[in-house]
Order: sequence, then structure tokens, then C-alpha cells
Amino acid sequence: MYDLCLIGLGNPGSKYDQTKHNVGKDWLVELAKTYSLVFEEKKKYEASISSSHENKILWVIPNNYMNNSGVSVSKVMKNKNLDPKNIILMHDDLDLGPGDVRFKIDGGHGGHNGLKDIFHRTSSREFSRVRIGIGHPGMKSEVNRWVLNKFSPTDKHLIDKGYKNFTNVFDDICNKKYAEAQKKLHTS
Repeated sequence: MYDLCLIGLGNPGSKYDQTKHNVGKDWLVELAKTYSLVFEEKKKYEASISSSHENKILWVIPNNYMNNSGVSVSKVMKNKNLDPKNIILMHDDLDLGPGDVRFKIDGGHGGHNGLKDIFHRTSSREFSRVRIGIGHPGMKSEVNRWVLNKFSPTDKHLIDKGYKNFTNVFDDICNKKYAEAQKKLHTS
């Protein structure tokens, strides 16, 4: 039984790598490199998975598109008998400035279609989340194009700084010291 499950949300395929919408997935993949993890595609989960910390932490990258993330998440939850309270979703957030990172326990979807699908298909909102700021284009009509574009050099610098801040609290998150992680992230 896993103590924790990390799920990096994004779209499949290399054309979406390093886009704003894929920042959760991209961060999870980058973090996995520090643990020398290899992801194995599992068709029954519609996801690629790995594990670390003596098989106590499950790492998941859904293989479906963002708006269908709930398919993978629900399959992994059922097959691995995971409590949503032990799942951390890593995702982009329009409401935060580029590179701002927040750790949130429970809560709504904030208009994020990937989260909406996960909440709908799992009938739960009890997930913890690593919210990664990507900024907002200013107009709602521009959001779809915005999230599928890559970061400007200035925003990429802020995203890289945010990633460093996140890696500094990753051990706290792995040890479920969420209040400590929040304090460090939210005051940095």
C-alpha cells in the first residue's frame, strides 16, 4: 500500500511538453530524474507509473488529455486502493502569477477542466494539490490559446525559480508535513 501518490497533470505527446498547461507533468518528470525513476506505461491505468521511497510513493503521469485526467486518476485510485487524501495533484493555475507555488488541501476546481474531470469521475475533492502559477492572459477568450503556449523567457525564469522553491519543500510533502511545506512555499 502506498503512503502517497503524486500525479502530474498535462497533455500527452511531445508537442505539449514545456507548455503552460503541462507544467504539473513537466515538474513531476523533472523531479523523477533526481530519483533516477523510470516510468512504465500501464494500459489498464491509462497512465505511466513509477515508485520511490522504498515503494511508499507512487508517481503517475496520466496518458489522456488534460480534460480527461479523471479517467486515469480514477483507475489508479481503484486499482491501487488509494484514498484521495493521499493523492497530490500537480497542475497549472491561472490565478497565480508565473512561478508562484501553493500547496492546497481539498477545495474546488477553480475552473480548471482537468480538476473538474477528476472530481467528477472520482466523486471526491479531497485531493491535495501543488498549484503552479502560469499567470492569466487577461481575457477569458484567450485562455485556451494561453495554456497551450510555451512560457516567455521571463516567465520561464520565474517558473524555474518556483520549481526550485518546490524542490526545497518536497521532503516535507513526502513526509506529509503539509503545514511546514505551506509555510515555506507561501512565504518565499
